[in-house]
Amino acid sequence: MQAISPVGKPIDPERPLVLAIAATGGPRIAAMNEAAENVGIAIGDPVADARAKADSLQVRAADSGADDAALRRLTLWATRYTPTASPWCREPWSEENGADGFFLDIEGAAHLFGGEESLLADLAGRLNRFGLLARLAIAATPGMAWALSHFNAAPQSILPSGNEAAAIAAMPIKALRLSGESRAVLRRLGFKSVGTLMDKPRAPLAARFSDELLRRLDQALGRIDEPLIPVTAPPVYHSLNYLLEPIISQQAIVARACRLMQNLVHVLVRDQVGARALRLSLYGLDGAVETIDIGLTAPTRSVAHVARLIDLKLDTLAAMQDAGFGFEAIGLAVTRVAPMPARQIDSNIDRHLQLRATAENDDDIAALIDALRQRLGSNRVRQFEAVPSHIPERAEKLTEVNGKTFQSAPPRSEDSYWLLADDKTRPLLLLPQAEPAEVTALVPEGPPRRLRWRGVTYDITGAQGPERIAEEWWRNPSPYPPPQAGEGKEGSLTRDYYFVEDGEGHRFWLYREGLYGRETAAARWFVHGLFA
Repeated sequence: MQAISPVGKPIDPERPLVLAIAATGGPRIAAMNEAAENVGIAIGDPVADARAKADSLQVRAADSGADDAALRRLTLWATRYTPTASPWCREPWSEENGADGFFLDIEGAAHLFGGEESLLADLAGRLNRFGLLARLAIAATPGMAWALSHFNAAPQSILPSGNEAAAIAAMPIKALRLSGESRAVLRRLGFKSVGTLMDKPRAPLAARFSDELLRRLDQALGRIDEPLIPVTAPPVYHSLNYLLEPIISQQAIVARACRLMQNLVHVLVRDQVGARALRLSLYGLDGAVETIDIGLTAPTRSVAHVARLIDLKLDTLAAMQDAGFGFEAIGLAVTRVAPMPARQIDSNIDRHLQLRATAENDDDIAALIDALRQRLGSNRVRQFEAVPSHIPERAEKLTEVNGKTFQSAPPRSEDSYWLLADDKTRPLLLLPQAEPAEVTALVPEGPPRRLRWRGVTYDITGAQGPERIAEEWWRNPSPYPPPQAGEGKEGSLTRDYYFVEDGEGHRFWLYREGLYGRETAAARWFVHGLFA
């Protein structure tokens, strides 16, 4: 969008100010201040007409992206009243749709503020301190609340349930939030108020208009539901604490979070679930909201564990370096849960102690992984997962640790059990790529006697093997590179692995590639791993 006036030019709040947006026929007014409204400027007017009404008119280009971001931040702040807060965006420079705003589903939350009147007064007071003049309404349906906030004479209103039809009947057609095309057709047909539509047969209206007209009417009257899209995913469990005095220190935040988690533990135990993802929300006095998302490796109900993770996360939160005037409310939500049934105590004491030790070991590993994820990042903590393959470099892979892949002990499935057999010797360090080496043996297919690798020569004093690993012939297509000319089936030759040790205690895992006289005329040797 082309700027209508320099962005850096200072704004005089006493002079008329308008925000303009590019449109057919020239830029038009999208928003204005009170001074511009007093001189007769209206939303939707061309900028040229507005300049004729005010000689000292200030014009700025409207930034819809910044408006949407600001509305989202304000809606996120409003979650201090209820977890279900949904933004509502109007059409650009559309006078009929009024100003932007948000919906709050306060069912079950109003009593926390002393009733609907107290909640409305608290919301209006806080928005006023932010410099935002708001029109607020409470009704049984979102459509009715929107209509009251835009067309009721009072800036704040509460409509008792069941009075929707009588309240909206006298309002103009614009109160139904219809598209501009539908409103224009209704005006041509002589419909000026919602009440004139309510008494008309529905069949002709449905045939003449799209389903928008009857749907909006039914939504306002509560005949059909109007689902709201919350600004954040609604939590499964939620606890909120309003503070008498704002807090700033990290220790105070962690202490409050512990209390919130203790409140949630009771319902988690009741439902036999544990938290797998948490969100801590810090509501600042200036209207800013800081959210901290915490993912857990295994379901937990441990207050101490959650408090430690929050403390680690706060260490890296930039907002803690400049908390401003502090935080006036703290919310903790469980956004994802997983089954966590109670553990049955075994009657056998030895068996019970063994199971208890295993469970405690799993919990300790999960706690360590959670701490590392908060420090390093959720995608930087990984674990090895067994893969059913005979080729050592393909027998395992690194996967991100989560609830499905986390396991404190290696798997015992039929596909991977052979990897754990006692007679299988595997090195502590497996090289990413097997490295060529020079090996001297007494006979071509005998064990190695001397090894030269990375420029150093080692005299082998002991060797164990071979362990033969053949190609994976059942894989089609083959995962190996195509054969080279004159060298047989390169990359898919049989390997004979040896575990060797030199006189100084260095131990290597190396292999000879190719069967002498059958697959190759000159076998090659590779070092594949090192032992401690």
